[in-house]
Amino acid sequence: MGIDLNTMPKLGFGLMRLPETEKVIDHDQVCRMVDKYMSAGMNYFDTAYVYHEGRSEVAAREALVKRYPRESFMLATKLPGWEVKKEEDIERIFSEQLERAGVDYFDFYLLHSIEDGTNFDIYEKYDCFSWGLRKKEEGKIKHFGFSFHGSPELLERVLDSHPEMEFVQIQLNYLDRTNPVVRSQRLYDILSERNIPIIVMEPVRGGMLAKMDPEIEAKFKARQPDKSVASWALRFVASLPGVMTVLSGMSNEEQMDDNIHTFTDFEPITEDELKIINEVTETLLGMPQIGCTACKYCCDGCPQNISIPDVFRTINTLRRYPDDWRSKNFYSGLIQRSGKASDCIACGQCESVCPQHLPIIELMKEAAGILD
Repeated sequence: MGIDLNTMPKLGFGLMRLPETEKVIDHDQVCRMVDKYMSAGMNYFDTAYVYHEGRSEVAAREALVKRYPRESFMLATKLPGWEVKKEEDIERIFSEQLERAGVDYFDFYLLHSIEDGTNFDIYEKYDCFSWGLRKKEEGKIKHFGFSFHGSPELLERVLDSHPEMEFVQIQLNYLDRTNPVVRSQRLYDILSERNIPIIVMEPVRGGMLAKMDPEIEAKFKARQPDKSVASWALRFVASLPGVMTVLSGMSNEEQMDDNIHTFTDFEPITEDELKIINEVTETLLGMPQIGCTACKYCCDGCPQNISIPDVFRTINTLRRYPDDWRSKNFYSGLIQRSGKASDCIACGQCESVCPQHLPIIELMKEAAGILD
């Protein structure tokens, strides 16, 4: 059963960065965000087994599944290959996901984060592709695909071996088009050539493309003074042919309001606007920044409880503004509730799950020298 791109909302609600305090998700605010999103005529929700340390699927149940008719929304979640140690784990995890989310089936189901090496090898070892097709036959999955963080060569290999995949989710934004690690432009081209529907993740690069230096933001504001900087990044990817849905991991109602505004009476990027985006891209690529998207995959298994994305956020700010005392204050507060950069024991757990393939151990040594 193919996917009709015309029935998919261009904006998808990513449930990876929900508002929370002390690891407790703000249920009331999430409910209000869900209501605003649904009222705008949009209905695609993306979660995963590992988001919010397992609490995201539960949040979907409480804020969405219990409050709306099942046929009124589409829910997507993912199988985490790194949690599969034996074949029986696949069914155990899937059953747990159905229970957490409070549903009998998932509209979209993905093999999570296929990349060169470990994850792809696990999915092949346990024949997860055939397993997914069986779940489709049982009616437990409506559409089957995968999210991808690997090389273009691996993407072609996966698609050649598994033509039954209905869609692919990739990291795509205007900054990563030429990124030598992500190579998102080539990934997009491969999927476009094969007419495979694309779901976009990280369209604003973990927030990096939502807030920038005032002089960079001024270029956008001069053209569209009433539009947010984030809207440019979202419109860029949503304007690309073959893009089915653009996921935004919205963390508060303000972001939800802004994104709904962007996608209501949607205006594709014009040629003149693309020139501005290309100018901004060149400027940003000239700045030495750690390419962390704050997905927090590295945090869950850190034995030292280091909030690695927040450490990198501090370093990025200091690289751009060396004398900014607020960054040091932020870090002082951070280490009251999590480990210091110098606490890193170089176990490598974080590097094994980082979708951006960052040299985290070396970066933490640099951070420790600056901050500790």
